[in-house]
Amino acid sequence: MAASELSGVIDQPRQSRLLAYLKRRCKQLQPRSTALSLSTALALCISQSACQPSRRSDRITVASAGRITSLDPAQASTFGALQLLSALGDTLYKRTADGELTPSLASALPEISDEGRTVTIPLREDVLFHDGTRFDAEAMAFSLRRFLEIGTLSYVIGDRITAVEAPQTYQLRLRLSRPSSSLENLLTATNLTPVSPRAYQDYQDRFLNDRFIGTGAYKLTNFRAVQQRLEPFKQYWGPSPSNAGLDLIYLSNSTALFGAMRSGEVDVLLSDSIDEDQRLALNRMAAEGRLREGQGPALVIGYITLLSNTPPLQNPVLRQALALSLDRDLINKRVSHGLRPPLFSLVPPGLPGGNLKPWPRHDAARARNLFIQAGYCNGKVFNLPFTYRSNVPADRLMALTWQAQIQRDLADCLSLKLDGVESTTVYRQLGEGAFQAVMLDWRGAYPDPEAYLAPLLSCKESQGSICKRGEAAISGSFWTAPGLETTLQQSDRSRGDARQRDLESVEQMAAEGAAYIPVWLVTPRAWSSTDLATPEFDGNGQVVLARLQEQR
Repeated sequence: MAASELSGVIDQPRQSRLLAYLKRRCKQLQPRSTALSLSTALALCISQSACQPSRRSDRITVASAGRITSLDPAQASTFGALQLLSALGDTLYKRTADGELTPSLASALPEISDEGRTVTIPLREDVLFHDGTRFDAEAMAFSLRRFLEIGTLSYVIGDRITAVEAPQTYQLRLRLSRPSSSLENLLTATNLTPVSPRAYQDYQDRFLNDRFIGTGAYKLTNFRAVQQRLEPFKQYWGPSPSNAGLDLIYLSNSTALFGAMRSGEVDVLLSDSIDEDQRLALNRMAAEGRLREGQGPALVIGYITLLSNTPPLQNPVLRQALALSLDRDLINKRVSHGLRPPLFSLVPPGLPGGNLKPWPRHDAARARNLFIQAGYCNGKVFNLPFTYRSNVPADRLMALTWQAQIQRDLADCLSLKLDGVESTTVYRQLGEGAFQAVMLDWRGAYPDPEAYLAPLLSCKESQGSICKRGEAAISGSFWTAPGLETTLQQSDRSRGDARQRDLESVEQMAAEGAAYIPVWLVTPRAWSSTDLATPEFDGNGQVVLARLQEQR
């Protein structure tokens, strides 16, 4: 229940004020409850639509489902961690909501020379880290070199940036192994936010998980996995935050998140990890004027990963049959009430190449023919273990819907055996080949097709169609195809129509291999109380926390 969880993450003074308020507000509803605990009082409040606490201070409480275990930008990968880092740090460039590239820590757009192999970036001269040290080219170079050494996005930049130089105090220079059409978008990635060299001097070759010293509009004053406190950084180089500070809290389940938002205990809900019925309810409350709803660019894809390096799914015919068996339209209707449109590409439609639809639509008859070709049906059923993330409500509903649909269309050929596993376990075991089929999602680290294709398809060492080493192995498919890696790299060297053709070729190979099956496209949403302005998103799909403010 939301109440019991909230009581552990709200500071004591606020707890006392809240408890006093709830006792007064709910007295008529429960006249005998004179000795209410916080959890009991809040539970009563949530159950009564009339009991709606109003805002208590200029600080804003933001709730999500993203427990944060690491704040090191060289390692952070969860939506929650990256969202927090976007408030605590800055990147060289940012993408606005309409897709425009704008300088942030850079003072101008990059200068590209040497046939695309040298990138020179002028830097701002008025920036301080939260520890009072000055940001300059050496600090940026320190952060990038550290990332190149230990960063988890090494698949993106490891073989592309060969040297990081600081020729002048406020001038950064990148040497590239090849021209890169996606580099500008890469430089907006939250993972490349700089850290203070002084604070991270002893952490050049290891992660610093429980603190962060950056240049952002907020500084971190308290960190726990379930709660973070942010204060405006008074020496911030840019516009001051529009609020007096933020309290970010983690709630572990959908019921808690929904109840806290509806009751008014939290001011903003950032999480999409709530039941689809509850998401629809929040959507309707916003339409009725009882909440405000902000929407960001649709940059999150939901997809199925198939283990392709061992039987039975080593057979591409069987994987293709599974791709044809999936009724995305039914899943969209039954699971998300139309809020997650079907997806037939690994690249979101809003990005270059995202208008391609190389994956086939549902076709039970064609699927049956391929299952027969693979040796199934007619008395032999393919029993497929299908794993979904147990802490992601939409995953479970998707799995149940697909299972029921298969039972309707192909019961004599295919049977899904469902297994719910917590997210952290899934990601830890994915690269070990632990799951024959698993439901996942992905938001690229920056808004570019490469940020979706490379993490799923890049392969450094292969044997036939099996990826022995590379991102395709880490991502759990272990699949590649002759010429795919070459074409993928070529797509980053080309531009315009040529790049479009390269991207189309990569996705066509991936669709034929069917080691991944795109399922749906997710639009990020954030809800706020009516006394706050509507939450705004940036071009990377993150809420701009510094712009959360009282409605004027």
